[in-house]
Amino acid sequence: MEGVTTTTKLAELAGLVSQGGVAVLSGAGLSTESGIPDYRGPTGRSRRAEPMTYQKFVGSAEARRRYWARSHVGWRQIGDARPNAGHLAVAELERRGLLAGIVTQNVDGLHQAAGALRVIELHGGLDRVVCLSCRERSPRAELERRLREANAGWAASGAINPDGDAVLTDAQVAGFQVVDCAGCGGLLKPDVVFFGENVPRPRVDECFSVVAGARALLVLGSSLKVRSGLRFVTRAAELGIPIAIVNQGPTGGDADAALTVDAPLGPTLSGLTAQLGAAPRAGERLG
Repeated sequence: MEGVTTTTKLAELAGLVSQGGVAVLSGAGLSTESGIPDYRGPTGRSRRAEPMTYQKFVGSAEARRRYWARSHVGWRQIGDARPNAGHLAVAELERRGLLAGIVTQNVDGLHQAAGALRVIELHGGLDRVVCLSCRERSPRAELERRLREANAGWAASGAINPDGDAVLTDAQVAGFQVVDCAGCGGLLKPDVVFFGENVPRPRVDECFSVVAGARALLVLGSSLKVRSGLRFVTRAAELGIPIAIVNQGPTGGDADAALTVDAPLGPTLSGLTAQLGAAPRAGERLG
């Protein structure tokens, strides 16, 4: 986006958002400026490991060892990540009463860290773990403490993937010790939806409800290449709800969009809030 195109599209976007009632659907591209790589955008092209599937995780102790070793290393980057200008802008739009709700495909918790309140985590959150036996949920920080104690002296590093795990060799993984539920001894799993696992139906219905009750749908940083996010765009189109998409590169929903903006998310959303009033600064927490 440059020159007249930038000004025109931002003005169109501001006009759409200024009327309020906007549902936001965010994807991994919104978090890349916080140092978290995405799947299909510019930072995701170098991904070197396939994501863990639910079937592999529950069916193999070795697969669980590999997952938790990689996730233990990757969590350092996810846990230390801070909201960028895009997250802050979305939180500011919510604060001004312009949003009907936020549906995020991300598991990094950065919308909430930026100050957003009405956030539905479609795929769950990496800041929690759940026991597959007793179903008790507990903070990720507690698990990290137990993993550090169980793996004193173990150290590894590797490239970080979008879902918060690191690329490690078999030799690095071999010495890692997994811990089970402190309450019942059951298997612990991050409270996120793995590939091959279904999003709970009530959560999906809640997301559809937010979209159906919105005056407009704003998609941020999602390629919409898979049904998980695309279904909400499809529903909005069926209901005649205007759709605007801000993403780097084409998306699977472009044909249904009234407006598409191919540009970095942080500067674009900061520009949007500037059009509507004072823009938040990157690194600033709203509260």
